[in-house]
Amino acid sequence: MAAAPAPAVPAVPAAPGAPALPAAPGPGAAAPLPRRGALPSAPQRTELLDDVGGWGPADTPAGAFRLVPVRLERDLRLVAGWMNDPVVAAFWGLAGPAGTTADHLRPQLDGDGRSVPCLGVLSGTPMSYWEVYRADLDPLSRHYPALPHDTGIHLLIGGSADRGRGLGTVLLRAVADLVLDNRPRCRRVVAEPDLRNTASVAAFLGAGFRPAAEVELPGKRAALMVRDRELRHRM
Repeated sequence: MAAAPAPAVPAVPAAPGAPALPAAPGPGAAAPLPRRGALPSAPQRTELLDDVGGWGPADTPAGAFRLVPVRLERDLRLVAGWMNDPVVAAFWGLAGPAGTTADHLRPQLDGDGRSVPCLGVLSGTPMSYWEVYRADLDPLSRHYPALPHDTGIHLLIGGSADRGRGLGTVLLRAVADLVLDNRPRCRRVVAEPDLRNTASVAAFLGAGFRPAAEVELPGKRAALMVRDRELRHRM
């Protein structure tokens, strides 16, 4: 997306109401994350996205979920391992040595805070990668009628054991709700999954997003998906 990093150990989320499961050790696993209250945030400006790292957890049917801003020294091997999964690489295009993933992360980490890369941590285990970004300040805004404070999301589910069972839908709804709860100026959460990625499009639909348009973006034709604040409790 040199030799590829060792694959990440798939995370196994706890059943609803069960105690958090520890992350399984392995050559591709990240260092264990501290408990809530001790989680370090990546050093970046927070005002453009209202401090994603401070949003706190969301309760979901799969367990407590939270977004933790990426720290390169702690998380690179884990995220690069996910990027080298063929299912992920087909749409993210970041397979290869860890430096390929680092080159993708650094501009976000060193930027002005308009895009924040995060680990998705479910019941204490990092199991997904997310980017929360200001869609109205992104090149995407040239392809649709953006509104001020439109907030976009990208995601991948890291382990194959967590795919194909509806977890993406559950987490997409949770993250969209986190955005709307913590960004009062944001009226819409948007996404632009590749039209070929039918599983991703279906997950967005299940999470209450509506298809707004098809847009031609660099490298893909995408479905513009929108979750409106006004409709969040009806879809």
